[in-house]
Amino acid sequence: MTIQEQYELLEKTVRSYNPAADFDHIRAAFEYADRCHDGQKRKSGEPYIIHPLAVAQIVAEELKLDSESIEAALLHDVIEDTPATHEDVARLFSPTIADLVEGVSKLTRIQYATKEDEQMENLRKMLIAMSKDIRVILIKVSDRLHNMRTMEYQSPEKQKQKSLETMEIYAPISHRLGMQRIKWELEDLSLKYLDPVGYEEIITRLESKKAEYDAFLLRTQTQMDDRLNELAIEHMVYGRIKHPYSIYRKMFNQNKSLDEIFDLFAFRVLVDTVGDCYNVLGVIHDIYKPIPGRFKDYIGTEKPNGYQSLHTTVMGPDGLPFEVQIRTWKMHEIAEYGVAAHWKYKQHGQGAGTEGKYEWVRRLLENQEGADAEEYIHSLKVDMFADEVFVFTPNGDVQNLPAGATPIDFAYAIHSAVGNSMVGAKVNNRIVTFDHILKNGDIVEIMTSKSAKGPSRDWMKIAKSSEARSKIRQWFKKEKREENIAGGRSSFEQELKHAGLSMKDVTDSENLPHLLKKVSYGTLEEMYAAIGYGGFTAQKAVSRMKGELLRISRQHQAEELTVKPEEPPIPVPPRPMSKSEQGIIVEGLDNCLVKFSRCCTPVPGDEIVGFITRGYGVSVHRADCPNAAPERRAGQEGRWLRVTWGSDTNDSYPTTIDVVCKDRMHLILDISTALSSTNTFVSGLNSRSTEDGFAVIRLEIRVRDGAQMKAIMNKLHQISGVLQVTRPAG
Repeated sequence: MTIQEQYELLEKTVRSYNPAADFDHIRAAFEYADRCHDGQKRKSGEPYIIHPLAVAQIVAEELKLDSESIEAALLHDVIEDTPATHEDVARLFSPTIADLVEGVSKLTRIQYATKEDEQMENLRKMLIAMSKDIRVILIKVSDRLHNMRTMEYQSPEKQKQKSLETMEIYAPISHRLGMQRIKWELEDLSLKYLDPVGYEEIITRLESKKAEYDAFLLRTQTQMDDRLNELAIEHMVYGRIKHPYSIYRKMFNQNKSLDEIFDLFAFRVLVDTVGDCYNVLGVIHDIYKPIPGRFKDYIGTEKPNGYQSLHTTVMGPDGLPFEVQIRTWKMHEIAEYGVAAHWKYKQHGQGAGTEGKYEWVRRLLENQEGADAEEYIHSLKVDMFADEVFVFTPNGDVQNLPAGATPIDFAYAIHSAVGNSMVGAKVNNRIVTFDHILKNGDIVEIMTSKSAKGPSRDWMKIAKSSEARSKIRQWFKKEKREENIAGGRSSFEQELKHAGLSMKDVTDSENLPHLLKKVSYGTLEEMYAAIGYGGFTAQKAVSRMKGELLRISRQHQAEELTVKPEEPPIPVPPRPMSKSEQGIIVEGLDNCLVKFSRCCTPVPGDEIVGFITRGYGVSVHRADCPNAAPERRAGQEGRWLRVTWGSDTNDSYPTTIDVVCKDRMHLILDISTALSSTNTFVSGLNSRSTEDGFAVIRLEIRVRDGAQMKAIMNKLHQISGVLQVTRPAG
């Protein structure tokens, strides 16, 4: 199909549902996009304009959106990938279309500390755009759908990365917007690249049983048709096999093969009125035996995304269970197209006003305040994917909560003040514990008291919804700042000790600004407060700081060993021996800063040499360190000087030992016992196994002198299976 034929198909599709659309503007948008993308190619080798045309076709065919959305879909990459600007699009088309295009454009890439931070920021931007105009995300999802349909042209790494992002973000968003058809296709296409073997197995098995399955579907459909026609109920019945990802998830969750999964089939009955829905339900339960506990009434209690339908699972005459969904035609349109269905009923192509139904978008934005990236993304997935449980207030108002919710979630869903002053809860008029799991139809009453002390920290573990956890965090953040700082500092220092780092390294005036930037806090006190109220974890703080301290250390080492050729050697005037610094006497220098090189970690008793660094005093190396080898000293003779151990050495010095041994059970236990018997302080232990059955263990320890070091190495040599004990250098 030529580009022109593709455009004509788009126009024909739009005319079929919106004959009043502004086709002059749509053509102008197509021609402008074509000019902007001229010369650009896709990975498949096709002209780039094929992609915007395909996205616009999805927006029209699948979602039936207004003229502005079609134009924005055609233009969605011009601001990102061509010289065109927001001002150009606003002037040539309209400010609304320019805003839609900018919202849909690939989100700006910023350097973040972690992948989670980047993903959270991109999600946050997307949600802000959604809360302003829901059409942004409808076009964005269509863009992702076409990219997934053409994913075979990407590298295997890109295929997996994009498929995982689609499964975790775009499919759940489509679900929450009620766009079931698109959600299913996104899930199936993602599965194809995430587990190609599993996907292919399901497709092959379904193909091999196609005739058998088709016969069952036709036979059951005819049974339903005949009975409903007898009762003169206007209807349409059709059956389908569940989509591959739905089958895959069932196989994975229940650890079953395809032959062991029986409810592969689903039937849908479409009728004219709500009354007919309930009449049909009675007929279906009369023809087939209903399976207890598998009936759901989403007409009486609709889902937050507007979905309404009756669901029941019944046992067919062949002994095969299958699901039947019963809904009106209008409910069906909303079930298939979700929020997009509302545009079909709008005049003049304006979609304003429907965003109010999607209050969950704003709630997600509010709930991320004070949460770290990983917690936010986890909350988002829970809020997007979770099945809902519908419970009632004593007045009969419905509250929908994530499955597994507790009275704490219910209390905070009513209001922050209700949650903060809660002292007890009743479910169906019986007092229950705070961790009681709520079920559909429960009537929940929260007991409050003005003298309540507020939430407990344990509530964070009990609450299921991100809304409740966010409000609990906010309470602790506001009410218990001093307590949070004290608790956070204690947790941080404990974790720091566990990682073998000292508080001195963190508070060092040179290191601190870099470390605070790494954890994204202005002061240590702010970070302690965040750890204290649960907005950040001590483990994450120490993990990021450890990496930054390692980077700073490497940078210093590189500076030590690099000298510019044009710089003359630094002369050191000969002077008599001076007093020691940290147990080190530097020949000819008094009161100079001394630091021990991390590449070889010298201890008293080792032969040592000194190197004058730029701005960091004298760095002390072991004489056998490769970084102090004679060939490395060439051209820098003036910066190497004689240093010796004094009589007033420190109580202990950090150093490192590498142990190579045959891998076996209880090896680490034996090494720990040996170190304990020699009263050795261990600040770090790292172990890895090799494919050929060996283990390499690095010990970071503190020792008084070389004699203690020798005793420790001898003790380690005596352990069964130990082949080599060395001190690394360089």
